[in-house]
Amino acid sequence: MTAIHHEDWTARAKCKGTTDALFPEAADQKRARLFCQGCPVRFECLAEALDNRIEWGVWGGMTERERRQLLRQRSDIVSWSDVLTGQKRAHAAK
Repeated sequence: MTAIHHEDWTARAKCKGTTDALFPEAADQKRARLFCQGCPVRFECLAEALDNRIEWGVWGGMTERERRQLLRQRSDIVSWSDVLTGQKRAHAAK
């Protein structure tokens, strides 16, 4: 992923310009996850966290615990970006 591609999706993120309060720990993560709903770049955000093994905060609507579990369950996936981009296209076609 190039820096330009990274900037493109982050500029369209629903949380752009918000404080780190949206990336809390423990029980407050539920509120942050709800904020991700309807975000136009949710899949890109989640792919960024999964591909780069980011271990903190809510990314793409998933907590770090959920992402760790997913990574353990699907250790065969090399590029989450490829997988999630395909899901985004399929979802948009419906």
